[in-house]
Amino acid sequence: MNAKEAVATLQAQMETSIIGQRELIRQMIVGLLANGHLLLESLPGLAKTRAVKSMARNLDTEMRRIQFTPDLLPSDITGTEVLHQKDGQNVFQFQPGPIFGNVILADEINRAPAKVQAALLEAMEERQITVAGTTHKMPDLFIVMATQNPIEQEGTYPLPEAQLDRFLMKVLVDYPDKDSEVSVLELVRSEEVGASQGSGAEQATRIAPASVFEARGEIHGMHVAPAIEQYIMALVDATRHPANYDKTLATWIQVGSSPRGGIALERTSRVHAWLEGRDHVTPDDVRAMVHPVLRHRLILSYDASAEGIHADQVIDKILELVAVPA
Repeated sequence: MNAKEAVATLQAQMETSIIGQRELIRQMIVGLLANGHLLLESLPGLAKTRAVKSMARNLDTEMRRIQFTPDLLPSDITGTEVLHQKDGQNVFQFQPGPIFGNVILADEINRAPAKVQAALLEAMEERQITVAGTTHKMPDLFIVMATQNPIEQEGTYPLPEAQLDRFLMKVLVDYPDKDSEVSVLELVRSEEVGASQGSGAEQATRIAPASVFEARGEIHGMHVAPAIEQYIMALVDATRHPANYDKTLATWIQVGSSPRGGIALERTSRVHAWLEGRDHVTPDDVRAMVHPVLRHRLILSYDASAEGIHADQVIDKILELVAVPA
């Protein structure tokens, strides 16, 4: 199968095990094809972990899960030098940590202290780690999907804004609708019956990493018109100089998006256009990706917090104010 068929198969197979979270699945696939890392945020039990496992199960890759806790050490993630005996001599040999996988589930990343978070984020940014003076490269297919709970703050270490900026997108996961949740009950019941009878689910087609790389190559060649580039930069500029667009907007934003925001918005817009079957990016592609790309890159003011304004409402306002290219 070609790249488009492989990605469509991946999405369809994920949707059979993750019901009522189509948007979550779509944005996870965008992150995979854009070669960026995702931060998944929701209340407990909304299938974040299951979704990541489903993606890894349907890709011909290796998944590693890291459960973040306050007593975790950086070496627990990266690996460490271990003393071995070889030919009668003591030698140190590098023992890789769980970060050396393809799909990395960083569960409850905000429960780990700063040093551990930094160790993970270094691997995310540099695609390599250095232990005892030796550099170790990450696999060619390497994506981190970190999860966090927005309401439970005891025993947590919130990610600083500079580290949040390393994530391509922040995906908010909401409750499924009632009909989907009925289907979830039926799915779980059928899985329990299958497990009790010793019969596993039908073997799914595992998508080879080569198909992902082929899709990335096609996405890289997508046409982005100068007017679209100007539109992306205008949206980012509105977060940095809101007073030039609207007085109310200026009272809501304390710090705007970094240049990474513009780069991420252009890249994810290309992926969205490719998934929609186009060979060029339209303003609709940009608008479809602006919320997950920019919501974690804005620092809101005290006035916005006092009024109960959240980042998505600020982005909605920016989309109203910035002219859409014809």
